[in-house]
Amino acid sequence: MTLATATVLTTTSATAAAASPQKAASFDPDQGNALIEVIYPAFQKAVRTVTPDGSDATMVADHILMTEVAWFDAIAPYHQTAVGIYSNLGRRPRSEATTRNRNIAVIYAAYTALNAEFPQFKNEFRTMVDSAGFNPDDRSEDTSTPVGIGNVAAKKVLEARKHDGSNRDGDEGGRKYNLQPYSDYTGYQPVNTPTELRDPSHWQPRIVASNGLFKAQQYVTPQYGRVKPISYGSPTEFTLAPPVNSDHHNRAAYKRQADEILDASAHLTDRQKMTAEFFNDKIFALGRTTGTAAFQQGDFDIEKAVQYVATVDIAIFDVAVASWHFKRKYDTVRPFSAIRYLYGDKKVTAWGGPGKGTVSDITGNQWRSYLNTADHPEYPSTSSAYCLAYAQAARRFLGTDKLDVSVSYKKGSSMIEPGVTPASDVTLSWDNLTDVANDCRMSRVWGGVHFRSAVQNAEQFAPKVGDRVYTFVQRKLNGG
Repeated sequence: MTLATATVLTTTSATAAAASPQKAASFDPDQGNALIEVIYPAFQKAVRTVTPDGSDATMVADHILMTEVAWFDAIAPYHQTAVGIYSNLGRRPRSEATTRNRNIAVIYAAYTALNAEFPQFKNEFRTMVDSAGFNPDDRSEDTSTPVGIGNVAAKKVLEARKHDGSNRDGDEGGRKYNLQPYSDYTGYQPVNTPTELRDPSHWQPRIVASNGLFKAQQYVTPQYGRVKPISYGSPTEFTLAPPVNSDHHNRAAYKRQADEILDASAHLTDRQKMTAEFFNDKIFALGRTTGTAAFQQGDFDIEKAVQYVATVDIAIFDVAVASWHFKRKYDTVRPFSAIRYLYGDKKVTAWGGPGKGTVSDITGNQWRSYLNTADHPEYPSTSSAYCLAYAQAARRFLGTDKLDVSVSYKKGSSMIEPGVTPASDVTLSWDNLTDVANDCRMSRVWGGVHFRSAVQNAEQFAPKVGDRVYTFVQRKLNGG
């Protein structure tokens, strides 16, 4: 991929918006890649502010969907056969199918979608467009120009996804005032309370402590299994075996899976801790790291980059819908509740908390997972499903399982054990997508937030979603 370093003149062309006359842009639309050089820095800042560690699975999936599908639809008119996912804006002459026009269309599609998703960052998004040498006030909808194509493509996506079941606007259930985006409208109620484990087989909201404040979790977006997916009709098209090991009446299996979590906790290595932290941050792990490696390996231009991003990120979105369907269906217990139920005030051997290492006098009631336990039921592991679906969609798109991914951590750079972990510099690296997905899955066991069956059984449906998405996107590229 060629990353532009030249400064371009702020002139107006027949197919481009005018740049701000007082400023020269550092982005070259004729040679550069707007995703990497223009959009992602502002996009990631917004997403990271809303979901700081990327751990809110459905929120991350939803935020990336609207913008990245809009990119795909914005460059479809410049492809020989493609149609958009939510629009068909015609076919532009081959003479207009330039890197410049594709970049411009993608920038304006991103600008329109991002302003709708994150209006609190409108100043940052204006700067994003202005810094690329274009006019953020150009709201043209003339689909004979790249600006108009980008604007209209994004609006079509926003219109199509309105009232898709996510309650993105907070008005489901007839709510008219004081809207509450992503709030539940289905009436979900947990079986257990934060202080009483009435049924040890089911999810219990955790009490979260922060600076002396203690708050009870609420199931985040329990309605998300009802969201309309893109590449398939309904999550019921997939199957997932019941979480039989989480049935507390099956005492031996229930205890065995809890003991595996304690054993993993007691034997955590620095590499396992940093792997768990890496994959817990989904934006970084699958986007900035794995995605960037794919861009570099494939030497992607803007068109190929947009097609790849659409493929893998629709896979993440669609597998999130399926995962949430199963989470709601099974509503299973998290390790922290099971361990407290089984061991209570009895002593166990496990990680003793940040900086404490492995201890043998911690009780079941005092035990905590290395990673923070997310606010939704345990089965299946959505992170595992994300990584499996992403890996399968990427594998199909790239035509190979090979992909060199690496990330380095300085001594003491852990977010959970700062100054302590890792004890020396650590580099995590993988040379294929299969190993990326497998370590992603096991990191949830090492992190203490999922039982093994939750990470293993995600393979029953998640790769199938990746296949569905790849086939769907290819059909769109072929005009279907």
